Amino acid sequence: MPAKYSLLNYKYKIGAVSYLNTKPLLYGIKQSPIFQNIELIEAYPALLAKHLQEGTIDMALLPVAAIQSINQASIVSDYGIAADGAVASVCIFSQVPMEKIERVYLDYQSRTSVRLAEILLRQYWKKEVVYIPATENYIDYIVGANAGVIIGDRALKQLSNFNYVYDLATAWKDYTGLPFVFAAWVSNKPLDVSFLDYFNKANAQGLKMIDQVVADTPFPYYDLKEYYTENIHYLLDESKKEGLHHFLKLL
Repeated sequence: MPAKYSLLNYKYKIGAVSYLNTKPLLYGIKQSPIFQNIELIEAYPALLAKHLQEGTIDMALLPVAAIQSINQASIVSDYGIAADGAVASVCIFSQVPMEKIERVYLDYQSRTSVRLAEILLRQYWKKEVVYIPATENYIDYIVGANAGVIIGDRALKQLSNFNYVYDLATAWKDYTGLPFVFAAWVSNKPLDVSFLDYFNKANAQGLKMIDQVVADTPFPYYDLKEYYTENIHYLLDESKKEGLHHFLKLL
């Protein structure tokens, strides 16, 4: 680590969700010397947005629907959480087909997934439904004409438990022809350029360690190697950025 970097004498407070999909990125960060200058705060997406709005953290792997609510928001890394087709872990679950759904529980953990579901239900599936704020045990109430948005690890665990699973990233791709970005590294203030360079490289390094991440993460519900290499796309290339800008316009 160059001396000029270690002399920052500051720990950046950085927030990330504790879902499986962030593990490769966080693995690289934790293995890097950069980690000595990081205080990592793990929480669910909506809470990270609140922390960044309040300025109690410096950067977060932020749900993209919250970007417009952050003063001085800036995407500061080439990496994030995206999908180009099926994501597997952000879906509408139902026991009846889409045409029979009347009410939809909205997962309280992520504003982005909720807004994506609302856009797709209205514009892609042409559905008018009643939205219900989800309580802690809302999955138990996804019966009959009730459907629910479930995200993250909980979604992967539920894939075989429902008759109908509507993958929201697949629907977005069918509707727009574009990939979908769920989260990006966002800061609410200018950050040290050398820190950001090391941080970006640490993200990239984590993606070279996916076999180690899978080996260290027992999860019998879904093939994590497939999840990390096929469902989740971590590099925010130009097509991902185009999908992100389109989503933000629709908001």
